Amino acid sequence: MRKLSLGIVMTGLLGLSLSGCGESPGCRALTGATIGAAGGAIVGALAGSPAIGAAAGGAAGAAVGGLTSPNDVNLGKAPCD
Repeated sequence: MRKLSLGIVMTGLLGLSLSGCGESPGCRALTGATIGAAGGAIVGALAGSPAIGAAAGGAAGAAVGGLTSPNDVNLGKAPCD
């Protein structure tokens, strides 16, 4: 259980470092999916199903990331640009 918790925290930190960055809609969708999946996994773990939470969070994050423009939220250059 401790390794799972550490993995969730590390995934969340990675997602936070990537969220809100990128210029193209595809890159923004990818970074949004990363942060959404991390957040969803954390909430899902608290509810008893981290995989379902990660899937739902990833889908929501990808949608939001793909539908926003760099003018709305821009935290810098993304690795995928």
